[in-house]
Amino acid sequence: MNIKQLLLVVGIAGWCSLFFAIFLYFKIRKEKKDLFYDSKIISKYEMPKVVVIGGGTGQSIFLRGLKTVTENITAVVTVSDDGGGSGVLREDLGMLPPGDIRNCILALADIEPTMNEVMQYRFPDGSLKGQSFGNLFLAALNGIFGNFETAVSKLSEVFAIKGRVLPVSLEDITLIAKLENGLVVKGESVIPRIAKENNTRIEQISIEPKKAKPLEDVIISINQADAIVIGPGSLYTSIIPNILMEEVVEAIKKSKAPKIYISNIMTQPGETDGYNVVDHVNAIEKHAGCKIIDYVFCNKQELPEYIFEKYQKEGAELVMLDDEQRSELKEKKIKYIEKNMLEIKNDYVRHNAKYISNIIVQLAICLSK
Repeated sequence: MNIKQLLLVVGIAGWCSLFFAIFLYFKIRKEKKDLFYDSKIISKYEMPKVVVIGGGTGQSIFLRGLKTVTENITAVVTVSDDGGGSGVLREDLGMLPPGDIRNCILALADIEPTMNEVMQYRFPDGSLKGQSFGNLFLAALNGIFGNFETAVSKLSEVFAIKGRVLPVSLEDITLIAKLENGLVVKGESVIPRIAKENNTRIEQISIEPKKAKPLEDVIISINQADAIVIGPGSLYTSIIPNILMEEVVEAIKKSKAPKIYISNIMTQPGETDGYNVVDHVNAIEKHAGCKIIDYVFCNKQELPEYIFEKYQKEGAELVMLDDEQRSELKEKKIKYIEKNMLEIKNDYVRHNAKYISNIIVQLAICLSK
């Protein structure tokens, strides 16, 4: 299939899904009682404004919990993904990778399970094999409006999401890693694999273009935030790329809102092998070039033996605090909150998003008084 044919397929799929989604959206709104919306409008302005910086699965899982405690959410999402279906659309259509953006929009949406399944559906065969229907939806909107920011905004409107989803930048960003063995690797999708194959760690992450500019609304959202959350997510490929732009770091640094890092529960093979909590914090602040973390949220809950063994076989370990790390965080003047923060679904470990979100919102409210 050539590019013209792909564009045609994308356009048809996009238009069909757009009409269906708009129909569904207005049907749902019509069935809601006006009183419900009035009460939400009144309470919305009392909710703290939370900015969540990251990308990947960890961010979208966290957003699902956060939307239950506040609607004033801005998800700032990395745009350096170059693998899978997103990578194909990025290369063929010259658009920004839609995958993480799509997942965050769906995480903040209140839609029927069937519609969610449609948006997440991946074509199993043919020229669209491996491509997500939701990615095609965003690609079509991008083609219609000629602007990725507008496409994201329109899709967010269709699903009436709680909050906003923003790409950190509209520039075509490539991730570059310098490994401890001196090897330089280009491309977000291959960095962990090559690091693992070479049995070495990531030393430094950078981006091309080096002077990439963030979206203006990203900076405005950070300036207005009552809490800034960094993570959870892949340290070097989802979190750090967002803070490699000077304007983003400067806005975070100047903000009086609490800056909270949600530590990963497990290490990630090829990316954070052998890392503890402080190692994650040090990597973030090393790349930021300054202190940008006030609080660290850490899990202290042990895994069931069968789950632990499963992750151990994959080369992953629990990320937890010990006395030495606690002392290091105190020296850095970083407060830490240790709680049972994990939940297990289908034998996979993830953050208990609702529980953590409640703590963050309570913290933001207390510090704003």
